[in-house]
Formats: sequence, C-alpha cells, structure tokens
Amino acid sequence: MLDKLRAIKERWESIGEEMNDPSAMSDMKKYIKLNKDYKELEPIVEAYEVYKNVLDNITSTKEILKTEKDDEFRSMAKEELNELVEKRDEMEEEIRIMLIPADPEDGKNAIVEIRAGAGGDEASIFAGDLYRMYLKFCETKKWKVDVVDETEGTVGGYKEVVFNVSGNNVYGQLKYESGVHRVQRVPKTETQGRVHTSAASVVILPEAEEFDVDLKDADIKKDTFCSSGPGGQSVNTTYSAVRLTHIPTGIVATCQDQKSQIKNLAKAMVVLRTRIYEVEYKKYLDEVTSKRKTMVSTGDRSAKIRTYNWPQGRITDHRIGLNLYNLPNVIDGDIQELIDQLQLAENAERLKADIE
Repeated sequence: MLDKLRAIKERWESIGEEMNDPSAMSDMKKYIKLNKDYKELEPIVEAYEVYKNVLDNITSTKEILKTEKDDEFRSMAKEELNELVEKRDEMEEEIRIMLIPADPEDGKNAIVEIRAGAGGDEASIFAGDLYRMYLKFCETKKWKVDVVDETEGTVGGYKEVVFNVSGNNVYGQLKYESGVHRVQRVPKTETQGRVHTSAASVVILPEAEEFDVDLKDADIKKDTFCSSGPGGQSVNTTYSAVRLTHIPTGIVATCQDQKSQIKNLAKAMVVLRTRIYEVEYKKYLDEVTSKRKTMVSTGDRSAKIRTYNWPQGRITDHRIGLNLYNLPNVIDGDIQELIDQLQLAENAERLKADIE
C-alpha cells in the first residue's frame, strides 16, 4: 500500500508542477483535466501523510518499549501503541476505499428525468412526490435546480418532469436513484379505501460537458413552438419553447421552462448533449454491472429498485435488501441514509472484486 501511496503523491506533485507551468493554460481542455485530477488525488495524499506519521510513531514507540526500563513509562508507551495500531487499522480501511477507482462521472452535474409509469393518475401524483423529495434533498445539499421541461398530471403531480442539478459531486450521489420506484398506498382518487400499487421511473444522467460531445450545427434540427402550462401572458403567444432533434441518432430534447427562446435553447442543448453522451456511458455501466452481483450502479432503467409502502411506513431498497421505517422523513427529502448504505454496499463489492 505504501508504494502505491508514494506513487500517487509523486503523480500529484507532478500534476501541480504542470499546472504551474505558464504554457498549461494554452490548452484549456488539458488544464481542466489536470485541475480535476489534482483535486481528486489531494484527499489521498493528505491521508497518506497522516498514515505515514502514524506508522513512524508506531516504530518509535516500539523502540521505546525495547529500551525503556521504567514500568510507568512502559505502561504509557503500551497504551499509546495500542491507540496507534487501532488508528493504523482504521486508516488502512479508509485508504483502501479511497484507492478504489472512482466513477469518472461522479463529480459531474446531473440531468434528472422522472416519468409516471403504471398506475394512471396515482402514478403522476407519485412522480410529483418523488420530484418534491429530490428538490428538498437538493436544497439540503445546497445544489442548484433548473427545470428543463414538465408535463403536469390531470389531477396533480407530473406525467413527466426533467430538471438539471448542479453542485458538488451531484451525479456521484444521485446516480443510485436511477430505476423504477414503486408506491403502495390508498390513492386520493380511491373511494373504497383499497391499497393500490403504482410506479414511476427515475433516470439520472451525468451532464455532458462541451468537451464530452462534439455537436455539429448541421446535425441538429431546431423547432420552436408555443409554451404550455403556467408562465403568464407569453404562454401560447410566443414561440419560446424549443425542440432539438439530433438527426444522426434521432435523439430529441425539449425545453419550454423559460420565456426566453435563447435560454430554452441553451437548456435543451445541455439535455441533448447529455442524452447523446448517455449512449456511450451506458456501455460503461453495462460493463460495470456485468462484473457485479448487485445492481447498485446499473444502466438498467427498467429495474425495480425501491418500494414505498405507506400502510407500513416502510421503505425497501431491493438492491441491498434494506428496510427503513421512516417513510415520512424520506419522502420529505431525507434520502442521505439510503444513498450512504448503497455507497457502502458498492464499495464493499468493489473491494471484494479488487481482492479477487
């Protein structure tokens, strides 16, 4: 482990020197990557320095025990040695996890798409519940949310809502939410008091940057139309809504959230770029999933990942067999525990694969 950590520190120092070279700014794409790599390696280098210091202290304490005759001093040294060994073991576990190669997309912003599935009006209401759940979670993380497109349900909620989330390590946290979410409860539209099962699908995509996808103007068909839904006097009077079609792939992105056609065009372009990028990214996800037994991080959108059981107040995550009995808190945005447990399960699986 020490050899690996030393090599990482040397690489980190080398990147720092490259970034300080005046010529580095001439290639902005390269500079951005260097800066990203530098920041990713920094926590490992800091942990290495602390770990090395602990090992040095263990060595010096053992030397003291070999030569020291005073019983009281030896007793203090033994106690300190036990604490240092415990600290060493803890740090080795932490560093092993830190050394697991991160998903290269984790630090990116995310595009979130929620769509009502089976269950009619109740599915739309549930999609709205999920949307509010993510909004509140993003608020606690101080992430910025921008709505791109939405289609409201007939009795509330949403048939579909697409929004962009920007902040620190957004995709690395939200990616575990991709899949089919199922709800079991008595719908507001139910007069007999019977429990119904409905579903909504959630798709989390890493936002593609301009460097990730080369979009040519000639390959994009642009259509404008009148916005629908809330928005004041401009609704149905101004051609502000934008629909972009990528001609080679047929991929479509729409935005009608803003009154300005220019702003809608910019948002639609981000979504279009991300959906094109997803085609390649999904190949990576499929490869990762094929090597793992769980579906913690998977490209399979049709996989049922979680059930929200209202009568029992229970949340079940089917990927890791986790049951939590705090449904009201979760639906109110408190999903960090679920994400943490999924990350732990994925890290344990990746460590096991690395050992094997």
